[in-house]
Amino acid sequence: MKQRTHSGAKKRLKATSSGKVKRKQTRMRHLNSHMSSKRKRHLGDVVYVDDANMTQIARCLLL
Repeated sequence: MKQRTHSGAKKRLKATSSGKVKRKQTRMRHLNSHMSSKRKRHLGDVVYVDDANMTQIARCLLL
């Protein structure tokens, strides 16, 4: 049977040329009024997937 890329992963993650994987952070959809501006600003940044999770991510993205 043919291997498939995980549909949810391909919408949320993007591999860079250096081999890292970019992702967005959680907790920014709603209930933000109590958060400080600094916290919301930093949650909006793009971060990289941790090395501990790269095996699972590589399997989802077929890297």
